[in-house]
Amino acid sequence: MNFAKNGLNCTSSLCPLYGNFVPRNKTTEQTQMKDTNRKDQQLSTWLAFALLPLAGFATDIYLPSLPGMSVSLGITEIRTQFTLSIFLISYGISQLFIGSVLDSFGRHKIGVVCLLVFALASFVIARSHNIYLIYLMRVVHGITAATIVVSKRAYFVDVFSGDRLKHYLSLFSIIWSTGPIVAPFVGGYLQNNFGWQSNFYFLGIWAVLFALLEYFFNRESLKHFSPFHFKSIVQVYTSMLRTTSFTLGLLIIGISYSMVMVYNMTGPFIIEHHLHFTAVIAGYCSLIIGFAWMIGGFIGKATIHKPFVKKLSLNLAIQVLICLVMLFSASFIENIFLLASFAFLVHVCAGFAFNVYFTYCLGKFPRNAGIASGLTGGIMYIIVSVLSYGMVYLMPANDTRNLGWSYLILILAVALVMWAVRKNEEPAKQQALVG
Repeated sequence: MNFAKNGLNCTSSLCPLYGNFVPRNKTTEQTQMKDTNRKDQQLSTWLAFALLPLAGFATDIYLPSLPGMSVSLGITEIRTQFTLSIFLISYGISQLFIGSVLDSFGRHKIGVVCLLVFALASFVIARSHNIYLIYLMRVVHGITAATIVVSKRAYFVDVFSGDRLKHYLSLFSIIWSTGPIVAPFVGGYLQNNFGWQSNFYFLGIWAVLFALLEYFFNRESLKHFSPFHFKSIVQVYTSMLRTTSFTLGLLIIGISYSMVMVYNMTGPFIIEHHLHFTAVIAGYCSLIIGFAWMIGGFIGKATIHKPFVKKLSLNLAIQVLICLVMLFSASFIENIFLLASFAFLVHVCAGFAFNVYFTYCLGKFPRNAGIASGLTGGIMYIIVSVLSYGMVYLMPANDTRNLGWSYLILILAVALVMWAVRKNEEPAKQQALVG
């Protein structure tokens, strides 16, 4: 007997004998499949957003632990701070080429493996008392974090398009800011209660958890795999770097973010050693100053249609004024409120300049947006690692005055690059007028 007539079906061939006759039609099945696909896509999107701040967590969660690490490992402050710089260098260099690898071999499997390797490196750091082994594991952290973050950025381009894609892309900077805001706050409590190793145990457990979620609930998002052509990629990079305005823009965003990293590398030492507060208080300060960067980004987005040079020149003048007042005040007063207040204001301005120039650099090559994004992120982190470590070496984490001088030197460097940008634009304008 045919029980599938008129579009009817049942759960098994014997179901009519047991009264388990279930009507089903193609429309119902298609609707159920669409609902399942939609739920899977929502979960994949949430997982992607959750992994975007990974690099921020990997650096900022143990900022309040830097003084404790120095004491525990019996090493100098500058050697402990180098764990941040070496991560940034490997993270930046990896971003330059990892996008092409992911386009050729896919995102999902590589991402899961990198999460597990990231977790293993975290556990090794937590168990190690050898600074050179920690340096090596931080390089592994940088490479794996770059692969994970770039793959998750690419996920949105793979899956979405049009206005929906623009909507998600506009959330990137906000989601990315959660790392520098939340991580030091969590790290301060972990350091205060369990010691510096607990930060890396936390990172390892977190990475294992997300590796399992990725493995069981996510799938490959890349639809068209591209052949890997190293020479053509290098040619595109070379062409971009020969564009003077783009290269100068990279310098400005690198210098702007260096201000944040200089505070990250010196602030905890000033707060805990010089001002004699706990790691929890250092975490609270990093939390507040993290919000400053986000506020600067929002201001940059709100003023997107304002004259480019005018708004940046005003921002630069405000930064110089803030630093001069900071240096003058630090000569007479030395407390945590002075440090946090002026650092907050400097970081708002730095976040504004970063947002404006980051948008400028990404929009410079619309036909090669993916490569431009990887190059911008990669070069930026290389500049940040070199500048921040250099500033900390020249201006050790002694007091608020040294931090103020570090800020002022970096701000004057931004002014010099901006002057070069304007000088570069003048011949182009004259040529356009002649044409």
